[in-house]
Amino acid sequence: MASVNRPRRVAVVGAGPSGLFAVQSLLATAPFAVEVDVFDRLPTPFGLLRYGVAPDHDSIKGIADVLARVFDSERVRFLGLVELGRDVTAAELVASYDAVVYAAGASEDRRMEIPGETLPGSRSAREFVAWYSGHPDASPQSLHRVTAAAIAGVGNVAIDVARILLKTADQLAPTDMPAPVLAELAGADVRDVWVIGRRGPEHASFTTPELRELVTTDGVAVDVAGADLTAIQDADLDRRTRANVVALRDAAARRVADPRARLHFLFWHRPARIVGAGRVEHLILERTVAAGPGAVAGTGEAATLDVQLVLRAIGYRGIPLPGVPFDAATGRIPNLAGRVCEPDGTLRPAEYAVGWIKRGPIGVIGTNKADAAETVAHLVADLAQAAERPLADLAATLAERGFAPSTLADWERIDAAERERGEAGGRARAKIDAWHELLDLVRLGRAGGPPSVADRR
Repeated sequence: MASVNRPRRVAVVGAGPSGLFAVQSLLATAPFAVEVDVFDRLPTPFGLLRYGVAPDHDSIKGIADVLARVFDSERVRFLGLVELGRDVTAAELVASYDAVVYAAGASEDRRMEIPGETLPGSRSAREFVAWYSGHPDASPQSLHRVTAAAIAGVGNVAIDVARILLKTADQLAPTDMPAPVLAELAGADVRDVWVIGRRGPEHASFTTPELRELVTTDGVAVDVAGADLTAIQDADLDRRTRANVVALRDAAARRVADPRARLHFLFWHRPARIVGAGRVEHLILERTVAAGPGAVAGTGEAATLDVQLVLRAIGYRGIPLPGVPFDAATGRIPNLAGRVCEPDGTLRPAEYAVGWIKRGPIGVIGTNKADAAETVAHLVADLAQAAERPLADLAATLAERGFAPSTLADWERIDAAERERGEAGGRARAKIDAWHELLDLVRLGRAGGPPSVADRR
């Protein structure tokens, strides 16, 4: 092991699950002293745990409480409101830290590339999730006059969105949704929700517990079309897929007296066109057939759904980080088991990747733990052999630019304000979803101190 006279300094860019799992692994496994700075462009940590997990899934959100413990260590700092490329460059991070870990996730959604996709009333499920989760960047969603909605995709995001649309106001009231979101959902009159898959139910990627939760929503009748569930051979399926097919069979066979809403699964169809006079009125679908492994072909047979909202839930992809290699074809940072490399395979010393920006948008929250452990194992091995090098003072560089990042204390003030707001309404928490309110809470801790990024917005 190389002789080093100071703690090794590591920067983690992204305070979501993958980044915090990386910090957790680093603290647990590094055989040398280490100090970690966790950067995020928001003043709030936890990434998708805060802004991507459905508000009615408290058990999954509880993972944030476990990951928050990394901030109990005096060796870990949270530096919020710092955006890579705007406030600091990748080169500056590499010059200021012994290692840099990119945990930026996948913040762009795939498009269907069909006519009418840009009509008002057509948007990505990612945007819809950001709205009901209280993300400050989210655009409001009006559900006025929306009685029927279509969701393209058969993964867990589609399941979450369908469940939120189908639940009653009373069922959603205990969640941490911002008050304006709850009010919009409470005033909605969504009676039909379509979940559309371009292949069959045996190819759907949702997990069984989430599917069962959706199809047993109180007062909701379920039907399955486009595929013959009885013709699917259970013996040919893996355990998860078999359980999904059984859940769909049970749901379709269940009779709901006087349903208040209906959930329709439509398989072997794909969106072909969205039409409407100024906004979404109809979704035109095309019947599909299998055309090789994972592929489908259109048959030309069309069907029309009368809907006022179309949400695409067909996958996420990463976006380039300024100054960091990026593979546009895969939407990932090129890497070898977490070690960042150039497109030609040449390793970039001291740079690493974890999470979706490393492996693509696959897996559940827990998948990030093993993924982060793999990357951190290589990082620790590399640092153990690396000679000490002089590091730049990033704090001084930022101060010269006239601001200081937000801190963990600022997040704790936001956290306390959300809890107080929730208690006033009989809830555990009510999210603050407006940038100006979040930044006002950050500024409360700046009286007489250095200016913050908030003062430049």
